[in-house]
Parts: sequence; C-alpha cells; structure tokens
Amino acid sequence: MQQSRVSHLAAKNLIPPLIVLKVRVGLLSILELDSKGRLTIPKKLREALNIERKVLVINAGDHLKVIPLPSDPFEVLEGALDLKKPFGELRKGAEFLAEKEARGE
Repeated sequence: MQQSRVSHLAAKNLIPPLIVLKVRVGLLSILELDSKGRLTIPKKLREALNIERKVLVINAGDHLKVIPLPSDPFEVLEGALDLKKPFGELRKGAEFLAEKEARGE
C-alpha cells in the first residue's frame, strides 16, 4: 500500500493510526495462514520487535495482539520477589504443577 494511500485511509479513520506508523517505519506485513492455520512472522518484523521464540497472542475482539515474550520467562522473574525458597526450587514446582494440570490430574 502506498504511503499516500495509507495516509488517506487513516484520515478517514478507516485504519488505526498505529498501522500508519508501522507503514512509515516499514513494519507492515500482510501475512497468509498456511494449511494448518499458522502464521510466519517475517524476519524483519521479528528483529524489529525483538521476538525470539515465544509470543503471547491475545484475542482483542476484531484483531490479535502479539506480545514478544522472553525465551525463558522464569529467568526474567528471578529476583523480582523476596522469596524464602530458592528460585530453582520454585521453578521446578511450577513446572510440575503445570504438567500435572496439562494431563488433567
């Protein structure tokens, strides 16, 4: 989409201003689902948004929000709270409970 066309659509409130910003900095992409319903985020977008391996996808009604997550979320949380148990022990416990819940136990 050409820059003038995007500005014209934004002026008529047909596309959100955020989209215009992304076009100006070269971050607008139209993505196509594969046969299994998956999206591939282009390398330039992944690099610009610092996406490593994991993202949080939020259903925001008429669109999706994609939020980059650290490859190891527990690592980011380490030291964030004053805890009496060592972090590694808490992590193992959380992983055990998550696996148990996933199995339906």
